[in-house]
Amino acid sequence: MNIQFISHLISNIGCSAIIAFFFIRIDKANIIIKSNAKTKKDIIALSFFFSLLSISGTYIGLNFNGAILNTRNVGVIAGGILGGPYVAIITGLVAGIHRAFVNLGRETAIPCAIATITGGFLTAYVHRFIKSKDKIFFGFFLACVVENLSMGLILIILKDKILAQNIVANFYVPMVFMNSIGSSVLILLVEDIIQKSELIAGRQAKLALEIANKTLPHFRETENLSEVCKIIAEDLGAKATVITNKKEIIAGFSFDKDEIKKADIKSNNTRKVLKTGEAMLVIKEDDEIIEDFLDISPHIKSCIILPLKEKNDISGTLKIFFDTAEKITDKNRYLMIGLSHLISTQMEISKVENLISLLKYSELKALQSQINPHFLFNVLNTMTSLIRTNPEKAREVTIDLSNYLRYNLDNNVKSVELIKELNQVDTYIKIEKVRFGDKLNILYDVDESLYNFQIPSLIIQPLVENSIKHGILKKRDNGCVKIIIKKIDKDIEITIEDDGVGIEQSIIDNLDKQIKENIGLKNVHQRLKLLYGEGLNIKKLEQGTRIKFKILGGVKYD
Repeated sequence: MNIQFISHLISNIGCSAIIAFFFIRIDKANIIIKSNAKTKKDIIALSFFFSLLSISGTYIGLNFNGAILNTRNVGVIAGGILGGPYVAIITGLVAGIHRAFVNLGRETAIPCAIATITGGFLTAYVHRFIKSKDKIFFGFFLACVVENLSMGLILIILKDKILAQNIVANFYVPMVFMNSIGSSVLILLVEDIIQKSELIAGRQAKLALEIANKTLPHFRETENLSEVCKIIAEDLGAKATVITNKKEIIAGFSFDKDEIKKADIKSNNTRKVLKTGEAMLVIKEDDEIIEDFLDISPHIKSCIILPLKEKNDISGTLKIFFDTAEKITDKNRYLMIGLSHLISTQMEISKVENLISLLKYSELKALQSQINPHFLFNVLNTMTSLIRTNPEKAREVTIDLSNYLRYNLDNNVKSVELIKELNQVDTYIKIEKVRFGDKLNILYDVDESLYNFQIPSLIIQPLVENSIKHGILKKRDNGCVKIIIKKIDKDIEITIEDDGVGIEQSIIDNLDKQIKENIGLKNVHQRLKLLYGEGLNIKKLEQGTRIKFKILGGVKYD
């Protein structure tokens, strides 16, 4: 009979193990059990599962002489050791109370219920002393104690002592031995799955870090982002990779295409990711035509679109294309989400590095770009002439030039209040008007509420200087520069417009090239791009030039 009982218990423990196997394979369940700080919801979820496991152990048990040969206590002990003291107590109470009122095995209901509830509280108490490496041993030990308690209570509580002795004689070895082993096996199974999942996660983290390490040198130049895309595609086994900003594709690589050209974003899915900031999986059905798949490769079957962020704002997307849908498993999806976070960080760091390099370059070129020798030479000549003809005017020009130089030298790498930048513009105009008189005129259309907002220094004056030097002074009659500053939502929009000869298209086309000429204009353009992602918007008018740019998310200066 013992062999039959043992065989039945093995079958029941196997069923419990299978149920636990599928439960722990759920990512959320895996995370909850691994967590040391479980929330109320986590405790309720685990208690619910292990209570069902324990109750099912009662129902699939074997009825013998009014007693049930069962695996109920396996769920209580394993649940308590894996889920913590609260799970142990709740599971023990639920399974014990259920056993007390279940119609099966009425003769042993009370002693078995008491043993199960006691097992829950005992496991909760012992849990504080259990170390990770000792969980399997304590699972065996506690199950052994609880089953012995159950057998002892049957002998004490049952009035029919012959029946009690008969039950214990037949149940003792199978129940104590097999349920102790069952608890250990269940704990071992769950711990092994968790360990393997952590190993896989470790390998994925290692792969993500290897990709990050390979790609890091290529983030310093926008032109090298295609190499970043190639590395990602090769290491992930993808067919293609694309990086976009908010408006267009800025880099890409495809094994089936020689080059992925820069182009405006056409994909509605990409626009949705840019809007929501949530990753999206796109899988092609058999006969479905997905336009942005065809633009990359005819063999694309699936794609994951991941948001790229900068200072918690969405700055673009990372799109990874595969030739099968099976390659985007849940684990690979988490890997790619983690990779997108690393790439976002690398892109942000590279922008900071580029900005620092540009600022250092700007310091070296400050006199050349902001106070060029020709300007200084001409002002000094004017002052020499005025000293003889109009000493008072010469004194004013000397003070203006001193203020102009001090501002340039003190603030060439700082952010300043808007009013200070406008004062610098005014000082520059006063100096130039000494030479050119009424040929130069300037008009301000500025929202006064913005005066205390901070903007990058030396960002307006170089553009005004450019308008005068290359626009107004090249025409015969008088000219005017207009500065318009207004607030649009959270941003500040600044416009510098002149009625001069108009800018050459070649200058607009070459703004992004290395600084060699038109230094002031290019310097401002590149600084704005690094700071806000968008540079100058320059338009040649019928008469003159309009330069427009935004200071994104202007913050009031303290």
